[in-house]
Amino acid sequence: MANKIYVGLLGLGTIGTGVARIIGGHQNKIKQVVGQEVVIKTVLDRDIEKCKTFFGESVHCTDNFDEILNDEEISIIVELIGYVPAAKDYISKALAAGKHVVSANKDLVALHGKELVTLAKANKCDFLYEAAVAGGVPILRAITESFASDNIQKVMGIVNGTTNFMMTKMDKEGYSYDEALALAQELGFAEKNPTSDVDGLDAARKMVILARLAFGTNDVTLDDVAVTGIRNVSINDIKLANRLGYKIKLIGTAEKIDDSVNVEVGPVFVPESHPLASVNNEMNAVFVAGEALGETMFYGAGAGELPTATAVVSDVMNIAKNILMGITGNIFNEYEVETRIAKPEQVINPVFMRLEVTDRAGQFLEVAKIFATAEVSFDKIIQEPLANGKAIIVIVTHPMSKAQENEIIQAMEDNDDMKLKVHFKVLEH
Repeated sequence: MANKIYVGLLGLGTIGTGVARIIGGHQNKIKQVVGQEVVIKTVLDRDIEKCKTFFGESVHCTDNFDEILNDEEISIIVELIGYVPAAKDYISKALAAGKHVVSANKDLVALHGKELVTLAKANKCDFLYEAAVAGGVPILRAITESFASDNIQKVMGIVNGTTNFMMTKMDKEGYSYDEALALAQELGFAEKNPTSDVDGLDAARKMVILARLAFGTNDVTLDDVAVTGIRNVSINDIKLANRLGYKIKLIGTAEKIDDSVNVEVGPVFVPESHPLASVNNEMNAVFVAGEALGETMFYGAGAGELPTATAVVSDVMNIAKNILMGITGNIFNEYEVETRIAKPEQVINPVFMRLEVTDRAGQFLEVAKIFATAEVSFDKIIQEPLANGKAIIVIVTHPMSKAQENEIIQAMEDNDDMKLKVHFKVLEH
């Protein structure tokens, strides 16, 4: 019994079954890499019969967490149940009991990560969560290990596969937003209630985690993230983007600005020449800019049974090695600095704006005056008439601050002859 490391698995859903398959199917490699056999001993799941059917007699199935918590042979707990309150309760009890934890729960880590990390350190336990961001793309470990000696300036990317799938269908095949969402739901990429994905909340939680690890700003919370989803992105916007040499992607960005950080999620005009512009369908990609290393992109499947399970099992193997070497008590990142959130005057980007105006003489001059008052200049302008006595004006600005953008938006709202339809950040070439 002493020559095995036992795992308690919480949840036998899609990812849980993937974890079981990888641990069982890759046992020879796992044993050689770790130095000891890693075995799932007990599984917690509400459907005990399903569990027994899947594992047979090789694993104990239970619906009582205490059986795992009180089992002294189980040293690693893998949390894959998803529901945050229960997951937090189980993980807190596990860490307090001296058990190491692996989680793929981005919501949990974004909301309660700092508290759980503190608890893990106090009990000399490992708490790892590589699969919480970008599924099978090993971005967290890359940031904390490969970039450990570098000064990361920016982390940005496509971290939600559902919205990227939808945007790809709208761009490549002319789907409407509703048609793309329906297909994503039919194929299992989107939930019945897609709010978390399409409103950018899923991506925002992942960017909180990335910002904390990249910059050591452990007090960044969801309240610090400016979030815009894709509901207002139309086929016309996608066509305009293509016409101007861009692709629209839902991009999460965490960037260092002087001694502050800015974290945001929203549709972004990405130049067609940029690597992120060619990331399509449900794939994820994270672009990291370091002061020394320069620009690097990590690309791969952001979700799915086996890609995510691979990241989970890799965490389990790392903890197992730490147990054998007697060096547990590790977290992803010990680096920490004071968290300062960038002010609107510090956040500078070009911006795409599409507005509808009354089609009359002098109207464009009024638009120009609003931008001139805010001291913002134009990079590109398109004006096209509509059939209802209105006209569409499309503007891509030169770089301006978020404060200037807010000033322009307020001035347009105060003008009855103008209606701002959308405004998106533009990624510079």
